[in-house]
Amino acid sequence: MNALLIDPAADPDRAAAATPIHRIRKNAEPPEPLRALAEANGFQGEAGAVLAAPDGVLFGVGDETDALVAAALSDRLPAGDYRFADDGEGAPSAQKATLDAYAWLLGAYRFDRYKSIPPCEARLVAPAGADVAAALRAAAAGALTRDLVNTPAGDMLPTELEAAARALADDFDAVVETIEGDALLSRNFPMIHAVGRASADAPRLIDLVWGRADAPKLTVVGKGVCFDSGGLNLKPGRGMALMKKDMGGAAHALGLARMIMAGGLDVRLRVLIPAVENAVSGSAFRPGDVLASRAGKTVEIGNTDAEGRLVLADALTYAGEDDPALVVTLATLTGAARVAVGPDIAPFYTDDEALAERIAAFGVRESDPCWRLPLWAPYERNFSSSVADMNNISNDGFAGSIVAALFLKKFAPPTASWAHFDIYAWRPKSAPGRPVGAEAQAIRALYGAFTEQFS
Repeated sequence: MNALLIDPAADPDRAAAATPIHRIRKNAEPPEPLRALAEANGFQGEAGAVLAAPDGVLFGVGDETDALVAAALSDRLPAGDYRFADDGEGAPSAQKATLDAYAWLLGAYRFDRYKSIPPCEARLVAPAGADVAAALRAAAAGALTRDLVNTPAGDMLPTELEAAARALADDFDAVVETIEGDALLSRNFPMIHAVGRASADAPRLIDLVWGRADAPKLTVVGKGVCFDSGGLNLKPGRGMALMKKDMGGAAHALGLARMIMAGGLDVRLRVLIPAVENAVSGSAFRPGDVLASRAGKTVEIGNTDAEGRLVLADALTYAGEDDPALVVTLATLTGAARVAVGPDIAPFYTDDEALAERIAAFGVRESDPCWRLPLWAPYERNFSSSVADMNNISNDGFAGSIVAALFLKKFAPPTASWAHFDIYAWRPKSAPGRPVGAEAQAIRALYGAFTEQFS
């Protein structure tokens, strides 16, 4: 990715010779030398519109509501060097310049594991004031997240997810330990084992640790359901179509970990990933079963398709035993979250007001939208059970995302600050430079919040 950005200080002559890109708002007039070209081609400045000529590029920014619209440029421009023209508007803020550099890299992403896709060969002169290291760090983390989510389950079951965690650990001198198969029972992770035991690929708990031992403890727990058939409450075919992305929480946890380690954040980072396949076989757990948990609470299974909260519950209990300062849960947990806020926004839950403010502020700053939803305690009655301490689903169908978050809260460390994200991890409709497919959500906002908290 470094090759896609040119350092103007290191090569000023090359930077000066780069083709200028003129940002044009919707229905605004282009600069005079390119005005006739715009009129001849019907260019009106719509967001993401690109019209290239040898002496300049017209780039539509629409009404400027999309802070990452520059992703369309690297995706559509031919090979060559480019720079943003100031057109008399002066230099952008450092934050805007950094977002433009990040967007350029974002648009250059290609998932080419299974088909030949021409790489991006357009290069951008880093805008004045841009934090190039931050842009590169965020883009690399996003690419890792998207690669993992885009990979089909046949090539991303628990074994492969563990391999991805180990490869990341090797890059940053982190340590990974894994508890696998029946060892989950002897080590007291009964719900992780129950959810994953029907698969031919053994369930496991992946435990990555990085950073100095006496630094503030930050733990990220990512849902690693590598494929979700629904279990014995089998999903219909259409409902299974995207279930390769049900390990999106784990992918985001690893992408966020990459940002933290690459940025050298002074924390003792721990990433816990319960990695399972929710499969169907004679050993699958059943509706009506009562499962023990690491926390000692019993859970009646109202639906085997609500399995993510079960594996997260055991991992959250384990996280609390290390006395962390902050725990964050990342999971593709409920369809109800998408009904509530749609696919573009990452809803989150926390009782920590200061943390909520930091996440919201950095979500806006980084154009990484997050929205806080309430941990409405009266809804705890919705997962009551007559035979166990709780049920794993709501008994009335209302407030599904909130109920799932409240379920997890029962297992979250009571002495630590905790936030839970119910993410989608997928872009169902394309945006300029961002095609349909895996999407990284909330990790840039979280990184900013962590940086402010632990600096």
